[in-house]
Amino acid sequence: MALIRSESNPILTCQDVPPSREGWEVIGVFNAGVARLKDEVILLLRVAERPVPGDADFYLTPLYNPDTKELEVCRIPREGADFSDPRVVRTPDQNYLTSISHIRLARSRDGIRFEVEAIPALEPASEYEAYGIEDPRITPLEGGFIITYSAVSQLGIVVPLVYTEDFRSFERRGLIFHPDNKDVVLFPEKIGGKYYALHRPSISHYAKPDMWIAESPDLEHWGHHRHVAGIRPGKWDDTRIGASAVPIRTEQGWLELYHGADSHNRYCMGAMLFDLEEPWKLIARCELPFMEPEEPYETDGFFGNVIFACGALLDGETIRLYYGAADSCMAYAEVPLADVLGTLSPSSKTGKTENSSDGGAEE
Repeated sequence: MALIRSESNPILTCQDVPPSREGWEVIGVFNAGVARLKDEVILLLRVAERPVPGDADFYLTPLYNPDTKELEVCRIPREGADFSDPRVVRTPDQNYLTSISHIRLARSRDGIRFEVEAIPALEPASEYEAYGIEDPRITPLEGGFIITYSAVSQLGIVVPLVYTEDFRSFERRGLIFHPDNKDVVLFPEKIGGKYYALHRPSISHYAKPDMWIAESPDLEHWGHHRHVAGIRPGKWDDTRIGASAVPIRTEQGWLELYHGADSHNRYCMGAMLFDLEEPWKLIARCELPFMEPEEPYETDGFFGNVIFACGALLDGETIRLYYGAADSCMAYAEVPLADVLGTLSPSSKTGKTENSSDGGAEE
């Protein structure tokens, strides 16, 4: 496969993003949604921050307080806390994230060199976002852009919907889907008069982290949920899967670039193909990923061995992929559309979940 990583990788790192508050530090800039606006490429970056550590006996983690409408710092005694996952602090009473994320905007003329704005575009603003907002996707719809992201709090993970026309002002339109849910991407056009979205609902005692589809008449009321693809025991995506980029219309069907993880929390990128007129029908699926963590900035970082894309652009016959690497930085790669389609196998289509162990933290 003619996949080419940019020689400028990583294209954005923590050093390129100023912290939003004095005395804080940026520990990750990754998992950005992408869109075109006139002659610019827009990235909505997930920026993870925390107060600069200064007390050996306490871990300082930020939380949004909906009563005061301010970010506050929670002091967690290190004694008795579990720090085995660098993303989570587990205590006997409650789990916390080790940082809080907001969404920052970056602009570029060439799609490689970006200017990052100094202040957040979207910050936590409700009780549902007390632990932060993460992993935005951007879909061109309704004469503007629809943004979905994961909002995290002690109440669970929910998905807000935001509308913008210019990426300067943002209209929050409330929550869609029930908790817990994430990896929500909208199709970029109506199909049969309805909107469609891929999503990953919560894990029960019986279900696995699989991909579902839902439909809506108005982007507000969602229903007719259907299971479309499951994890595959013994393969690279045997522990969890989720939609990554906004589906790309091709002559063969809707191409979905998705992420999959194994029991070692190694995240790779693969592809699926859905029917153009009946997008709940999975036509084909890759056997192997088209992109795996290989470079040092992908294998080593805050959470290593992770390639996680929230956005891609189709430029002629080339897919321009913007992806988070090791939960630390942003990187860029190009791959021919034909090569990705060539990884698909009709015999691989599956809509059934088979037995597999849960395992590890999830994205």
